[in-house]
Amino acid sequence: MKNVKFTNDEKSLIVHKVKLYFDKELDQKIGQFDAEFLIDFFSEHIGAYYYNRGLADARNVIESKLDDIDASIYELEKPTELSK
Repeated sequence: MKNVKFTNDEKSLIVHKVKLYFDKELDQKIGQFDAEFLIDFFSEHIGAYYYNRGLADARNVIESKLDDIDASIYELEKPTELSK
């Protein structure tokens, strides 16, 4: 998996959310620099777990849709004297 690269706007928003979380939930102040390091840590060490879960969810959606397509194809079959 490649390292995740965020745009400057994305990173600013994420940093802002981390700082708000620390302030509201933990009653601690965290600086811009520390928040960025925390995001980098999670991206490098934890991000793959979320990424893999997203891939698994995508696979499940695709498999479900393929099952629907397969069933639709079977519905199109015409009866014949030959068996499969």
